[in-house]
Amino acid sequence: MTGVTVEGSSIDSTRPSIARVYDYLLGGKDNYAVDREVGDVFFRDLPGSVAIAFANRAALTRAVAQIVRTTGVRQFIDLGSGLPTADNVHQVAQRHAPKSRIVYVDHDPQVLVHGCALLEQNDRTRVVRADVRDPEGVRTHPDTLELIDFDRPVAVILSAILHHVNDEEDPAGIVRHWRDHVPSGSHFFVSHFRSGGNPETEEAERVLQRTFGRGRWRTDEEIASLLDGLEVLDPGIVPAPLWRPDTAPSPWSAGGAERELGVWEHLIAAGLARKA
Repeated sequence: MTGVTVEGSSIDSTRPSIARVYDYLLGGKDNYAVDREVGDVFFRDLPGSVAIAFANRAALTRAVAQIVRTTGVRQFIDLGSGLPTADNVHQVAQRHAPKSRIVYVDHDPQVLVHGCALLEQNDRTRVVRADVRDPEGVRTHPDTLELIDFDRPVAVILSAILHHVNDEEDPAGIVRHWRDHVPSGSHFFVSHFRSGGNPETEEAERVLQRTFGRGRWRTDEEIASLLDGLEVLDPGIVPAPLWRPDTAPSPWSAGGAERELGVWEHLIAAGLARKA
């Protein structure tokens, strides 16, 4: 893989990482004791909350497959991509369209290290270490420009990332920047913590704010407002398991689409939008 270095990157195993905690919740092994300590709060004090991570991952894989199968989009920018796991964006996209190109973006140095190792032999992928709160820096990064043609439609993936951007950091502005710099026909997938106005939501939000200083549950209306100026496609902003469910088996499935959702599965929303 070209154009990626880890110089100046250092992995701090003494402080929890959002990416590594998420990896732990999904059953991964790229995490440290400090990450497992945070994850265990969810396992122990908020039983069932891990369903959020699995529901989100399943919706992401369905969205990528949907974009590739039903549109001509063959370029993806995955913002806040996290650590590699099963059915990553490039694997899903290239399964249906082998020439798809994917740029992964994350500021966690461990994501960079593991991403580079995973993608070393895949010349249609790049891993960019950058902050999603600096969309212009991401867009103009040499590795992004090497792979992405901004004269052609792009799929911008915002999976489980905007809820880690606090209100004062202008999450809507991040989406707006990308909306203004990609051509018509581009797609935006968003998944986001969905406020349930219940004790589970409030406690989970407290855990994240106390640990990371970020983690914001938003209502369906607030999530939809992040996509202002875009056409939100059917079925709209809905709980992630209800976003275009299918019955095909996957490592993230937790039963058929007809089953009744648990309380936690209602607390992660997903939606797909298109720039007209």
